[in-house]
Amino acid sequence: MEDVKTLLAHVRHQLDEAGAEQIPMPDLEARELTACALGLDRRLLPALGARLVTASECEKTEALVARRLSGEPLAYVLGEWDFYGITLRVTPDVLIPRSDTERLCELAIERVQAMQNPRVLDLCSGSGCIALALLHEVPAAQAVAVDVSPAAVDVANGNAERLRLSDRYRCVIGSALEPIADADRDAFDLMVCNPPYITADEMRELDRDVAEFEPHLALYGGEDGLDFYRTVMKTWRYAVKPGGYLLFECGWKQGQAVAEICREAGLSEVQVETDYAGVPRIVCARVPLS
Repeated sequence: MEDVKTLLAHVRHQLDEAGAEQIPMPDLEARELTACALGLDRRLLPALGARLVTASECEKTEALVARRLSGEPLAYVLGEWDFYGITLRVTPDVLIPRSDTERLCELAIERVQAMQNPRVLDLCSGSGCIALALLHEVPAAQAVAVDVSPAAVDVANGNAERLRLSDRYRCVIGSALEPIADADRDAFDLMVCNPPYITADEMRELDRDVAEFEPHLALYGGEDGLDFYRTVMKTWRYAVKPGGYLLFECGWKQGQAVAEICREAGLSEVQVETDYAGVPRIVCARVPLS
């Protein structure tokens, strides 16, 4: 019977053998996978190095490592992922939350913090990461999220329950490409949207871990990647009341095109913001007061 320290070293060796192209951070991933298999906080592993592991724990660890070595993304293997201060359950039914999107959350939070009881619409919500992170930071806010995938809706509502935010959050099945109901007109102070925006050419060049494991429904945005932005400007933008805000994530080459779509739709204060890496991939706009 081996101990935690020996098991961790074995896992790290297996990941090292896979090479940096597949496993760029083997030390970190070894800790994550081992801690997940043992049901421990990864920060406690050094202090528990002498703890003996059972045969079943070794088998579970090997199973997780095998999944990772097959190319399955770490987040799906672990079943959860950290995002903007919260931990979310993730499954192959939803995109893995990216650190790039945390900047979108930050900009949304800045706009609603001073509002009284703001209502937020999260369109193409996936795991619920954006709206749930916002609610976690802004206790006065409420959010409605919309996603076309019933499985994604279940994941998002489950995350809200685990985070104890379900009293201020609900995710419903709906399409960003369909007209909004009359009851939703002028109903929200801010809309945040991270739609599918991968172009046809980019879809053919996706990394294997994205192409084979993440939901294409949440990736493909039409030939030029802009289908959802064009349609949202004709439909869901009217869910935001005058003076309210619309924030979009987009591809790294799409910022100016999305900004122009917003201007053509009559929105004001249109600006392209950069993410934490300095890449222009967030478009912010406002509905005119009159």
